[in-house]
Amino acid sequence: MPDAPRFPSPFQDSDEHEDVHALRATFDVAETSVPFADGDIWLLHPANADTLISEEDFVRDERLPYWADIWPASHVLAKRLMSLQGDGQRLMELGCGLGLASIAAVRVGYDVLATDYYYDALRFARVNVFRNTSYEIATRMVDWRDFPSNLGQFDVVTASDVLYEPANADLIAAAIERTLAPGGVALISDPGRIAAPDFLIAAEEIGLWVTAEPPTTWTEGTITQKITIYAIRHGDENPARHRSTRKRRK
Repeated sequence: MPDAPRFPSPFQDSDEHEDVHALRATFDVAETSVPFADGDIWLLHPANADTLISEEDFVRDERLPYWADIWPASHVLAKRLMSLQGDGQRLMELGCGLGLASIAAVRVGYDVLATDYYYDALRFARVNVFRNTSYEIATRMVDWRDFPSNLGQFDVVTASDVLYEPANADLIAAAIERTLAPGGVALISDPGRIAAPDFLIAAEEIGLWVTAEPPTTWTEGTITQKITIYAIRHGDENPARHRSTRKRRK
């Protein structure tokens, strides 16, 4: 992938991507801008995520449309990615949602695979990346509970606000261990969700090395969150590390 140029706001009256018409026909959509130094990122998204809640989906596997919101942790992850140089390296986003972090990754030159459990999330992510970068990214449906064996390995693996369920601690750690290339790094942005402590333990138990970057304080209106980015590498790349004494939640 060539170096990504700096991008102006892409949102105009015309629809630049073939899937935009289909999304507008299916969803009540809104557009939100996220400011960045090299130009705002504009996201097309469902106007009200609550209207997408399906009782049938929830009964089947407690599925909720978290993908349809723009979460503070994704802002922080996107900003962190903007500080990197992709240089054509491979990056995979776990739980891409609307594609904010994937957009940032493409802008700095990564070759991106965006994954999510929801097909509609992939549709929005693909459109949003194209409208903000003029690149078509690869997308794939991925269920962390039945993780595919043929995704390959990536120089960078990312995710934001994915530790909201206790079961996700082991699932995310395993996904990173399987897909992170030697010498690579995973960046997980978390606002203090319930599964974060167990994730740190699960990662260590399977041989990963986790460091916490200084937290970012996110404030929007009356909402304030402290968001931490965890950098995860293969443990054998830091032979001097000491084993943690952390214990799992009861």
